Amino acid sequence: MVRRKEDFSRWYIQTIQQADLMDYSPVRGCMIFKPNGYEIWEHIQDEFNRKFKAEGIRNAYFPMLIPESFFEKEKDHIEGFSPELPWVTEAAGEKLEERLALRPTSETIIGDAYSRWIQSHRDLPLEINQWANVFRWEMRTLPFLRTSEFLWQEGHTVHATAEEAKERTMRMLKIYEETVEDLLALPVFSGEKTPSERFAGAERTYSIEAMVQDGRSIQAGTSHYMGTRFAEAFDIRYLNKENKHVHAYTTSWGVSTRLIGTLIMMHGDDQGLVLPPKIAPQQVILIPVGPWQKNPAIMEKIEEFNKALKDRGFRTVIDDTDHSPGYKFNEWELRGAPLRIELGPRDLENDQALIKLRDEEEKLTVDLDQVIETVEEELDKMQTRLLEKARQMNKDNCYTDIDTMDELKAHIEAKQAEGDHPGWVLAGWDGTEETEAFIQEETGFTTRNMPFEGQFEKKATCIVTGKPAKETVWLARAY
Repeated sequence: MVRRKEDFSRWYIQTIQQADLMDYSPVRGCMIFKPNGYEIWEHIQDEFNRKFKAEGIRNAYFPMLIPESFFEKEKDHIEGFSPELPWVTEAAGEKLEERLALRPTSETIIGDAYSRWIQSHRDLPLEINQWANVFRWEMRTLPFLRTSEFLWQEGHTVHATAEEAKERTMRMLKIYEETVEDLLALPVFSGEKTPSERFAGAERTYSIEAMVQDGRSIQAGTSHYMGTRFAEAFDIRYLNKENKHVHAYTTSWGVSTRLIGTLIMMHGDDQGLVLPPKIAPQQVILIPVGPWQKNPAIMEKIEEFNKALKDRGFRTVIDDTDHSPGYKFNEWELRGAPLRIELGPRDLENDQALIKLRDEEEKLTVDLDQVIETVEEELDKMQTRLLEKARQMNKDNCYTDIDTMDELKAHIEAKQAEGDHPGWVLAGWDGTEETEAFIQEETGFTTRNMPFEGQFEKKATCIVTGKPAKETVWLARAY
């Protein structure tokens, strides 16, 4: 298997293939989620559903086919998505009167429905989420991270006031930040997107950005404040308490299956996939070793452990296949299983078992009556360990002392000479698209987001012009 330092992209592809997470589809840019990959997504869904429902947000489902005329109602929206839209132009052998797009996102069709559902201030707030597939015809694809069809959740809310809509926008961003860090052990950087990076049609876009091991950024989630733009385009109005028909304020927010690609790129090692325990399809693997077939007591004890762990809610697998122990160990390490229990004749005689954590080198020798408690404790420790390791990696690869383009270029050249990546750079920005474009052209870095007040020290001067900076932004190369 190729090492990460040798070829990170090739390592990534090998890792997801050897972990049996996906397969390629006959359609360019599309992928098949195999059970190991899809179950990770199911655990993400479960946790977000729990959080959303606690907020009073309910799930619904809207059609995948969207009339072309819907996109034309919001000029910025159609311009933002037009290059990526696949169209249905005929059905049952006949040409359609109006082209239908495979949804790139659902603001338009949901806005149309909301315009019928909302009549009075008593109908607000209206807060709905949907889990769906969407299509954006990508020219360059990478499994989980950038595909022509992908899975996501998209929330769409309507509010009586701008203040309520803004509060919902920021609340969802905070839920994303907390859930991604807690569930996936992925520390993220929260902030506002620059105007050129805003969602098409939004007044404000906020994001959580994750750093991965090759120093690049991945946009892990977004939350958008729409103001009244979509309400005006789709006539979402309500009768307020003063008996006046006024436009409502809307939001949208989403995360996608690119979270799976992000956690692989963050936690994997040169042996393959490493999964945080909370998200792993198989958390504990129980493996009989030695001539266990001749000693029924070994399997009896393993089955006893298995039942006790399942009763505590752990996802377990007993690997009693006829492969050699070494093969099994390697296979489950490739698949990223967080913990395995090994039990053989000698272990049974000594009243002990061996426990191996996926991210640790040494095995633990544990008394048989302490195995269940030890598994619980060690999985908790591993979840925390992966998050802290990722936080330290972020800290080691964020640079806040680079203030000019000459310094940035020198930094990039020095890192390249060391065979390392340039990481992220906190920079001052004059607020113009021209300087954004210049930075990208000269370095390949793009603006990721603008940190919120108090997160980092503000930069005084623009990295390009040297003039007073209007904003402080994270710069990085991105997927």
